[in-house]
Amino acid sequence: MTIYYGNTANYGQKIGILMLDTHFPRVPGDIGNATTFPFPVVYKVVKEASPEAVVLKQDPALIEPFIQAAKELVEQGCKCIMTSCGFMAIFHREIAAAVDVPVISSSLLQVRLVSSMLSPGKKVGILTAKASSLGEKHFEGVGITDIDKVVYGVEETEFGKTFFEGHDYMDVTLAEEEMVKKAKTMIEENPDVGAIVLECTNMPPFTKAIQEAVGLPVFDIINLIRYVHDAIVSPGYNGYL
Repeated sequence: MTIYYGNTANYGQKIGILMLDTHFPRVPGDIGNATTFPFPVVYKVVKEASPEAVVLKQDPALIEPFIQAAKELVEQGCKCIMTSCGFMAIFHREIAAAVDVPVISSSLLQVRLVSSMLSPGKKVGILTAKASSLGEKHFEGVGITDIDKVVYGVEETEFGKTFFEGHDYMDVTLAEEEMVKKAKTMIEENPDVGAIVLECTNMPPFTKAIQEAVGLPVFDIINLIRYVHDAIVSPGYNGYL
């Protein structure tokens, strides 16, 4: 006999994603598009969290709304909480301390792991939505201040303007061209970069193109979510001898 017990209204989703309040397109590969994932996810919009508040103002008043939203997702059965903006690294420790499940505030959490994979003398390249706003407080939040890295931003591109100017459209072809161009520039100017980490959760749709253009490993937030989901809900193995 098999008996199930329940204590919430819906089931099956183990990944909870805290979304900034935005309205630009979320194409497949973006963290905000549910078809990006091969498993169920659940979203919760944090109304106080605009791109300006998170990226430009880095307002500490955001901590409490994110904590409350995270707790609500945990109550719904989520076993890991993600955020939809890598700049939330600045508040990682506060949010992680508030819930009893893993918190992935930012793709930047991968930087230390990626660095440990590289040979001595190699740097981690970070591609971000806005380089001038990504600083030591973010690196401190996820424990990577001591990692040898370079940071390049796409804020001056049409892709970057999509977020900071509140566009409701995106030229995906142009965005891919801009992303690849910026990654190539990073590698040309820093040939000692051994791998790239995409800070921005809107960049994974272009991971494959970047990887093929520069010939290096490219890590993004979707890589990380899949990794963590397997740790929470193992798919098991069905091979044979």
